Amino acid sequence: MTNTQPGTSNDRFERGLALLQQVSGKERPAVLDTLADIAPDLGRLTVEFGYGDVLSRPGLTLRQRQLATVAALAAMGNAAPQLRFHIDGALNVGCTREEIVETLIHVSVYAGFPAALNGLGAAREVFSARTDLPVAAEPAPARPATGSSAGV
Repeated sequence: MTNTQPGTSNDRFERGLALLQQVSGKERPAVLDTLADIAPDLGRLTVEFGYGDVLSRPGLTLRQRQLATVAALAAMGNAAPQLRFHIDGALNVGCTREEIVETLIHVSVYAGFPAALNGLGAAREVFSARTDLPVAAEPAPARPATGSSAGV
């Protein structure tokens, strides 16, 4: 049962939709259309809870939230479409390629190399599809490891 439709006045939905539009760069985010015929309530809940309640919290900047989302989705290892969406969203809110790549490298320590490598593959796809990005800088050469790994 749907108690609130996307077109009605609902602060959580409106707040979430505005944030999702900013992240997606689109007036009508695809999550609403792709679920409209099978589970419109899930689309509404995604917008209300995911974006209206959680992603709109004030503790982190939107850029920081997108990098955290990219890290979490990459670590999951089973959410490639959502990972590509949020990598694109990170770029839309001002994150750089370098920040995204560094975030995915960081994932390797906690989620493993397969997760990081798959995340980098998704990033490569997104970067290739974006014609509005500056030319990527040459990656810095690897530095030899020093010190202890305590606290990892």
